[in-house]
Amino acid sequence: MGEVSRLGRKPVEIPQGVKIELKEDGLIKVQGPKGVLEKKLPPLVRIKIEGTQLLVEKDAPQKKLQNKAKAFQGLAWALINNMITGVTKGFTKSLDIVGLGYKAEVKGQEIVFSLGYSHPINFPLPPGITAKAEKGTEQVQVRLTLEGADKELLGQVAANIKRLRPPEPYKGKGIRYTGETILRKAGKSGKGGKK
Repeated sequence: MGEVSRLGRKPVEIPQGVKIELKEDGLIKVQGPKGVLEKKLPPLVRIKIEGTQLLVEKDAPQKKLQNKAKAFQGLAWALINNMITGVTKGFTKSLDIVGLGYKAEVKGQEIVFSLGYSHPINFPLPPGITAKAEKGTEQVQVRLTLEGADKELLGQVAANIKRLRPPEPYKGKGIRYTGETILRKAGKSGKGGKK
């Protein structure tokens, strides 16, 4: 917790081409080349913009709220920093689909999965998230790459896709994050049967 609150005291650099607007009710709007993001800031913080720098300050009038304000200061800093990165560079997350006959095909704002069920699964992508399906390696049938400006939404979409067919522990078939290690179980070896 201490690490984030120390970051919260550092100014956030506002790159060229990024417009930040503070709205009433604690809303912040960040606009950049990759899109527009709007989020509600945590309580007990105040935002100040000075030139190309944005400062997150604690706004706790009572002494007993100082520690909470410190934590929220770090959270607000991380949220704003991620919003700026999102609208300038964007975020990516990739998933591997493992299993013979498993497929994923991107059709506009929808991904059509064949995951060993009796029917295909149509997965609509929310606005602001794009997907790309590529042929994988020997073990991986399809590598799915998701892109978007909103880090939180991107992570949620990736988690929802993974939930369609979580990796099973025996053969490792299913959808996993790229680079994720699946703990494998040994199958039944057939020893100790009837004599």
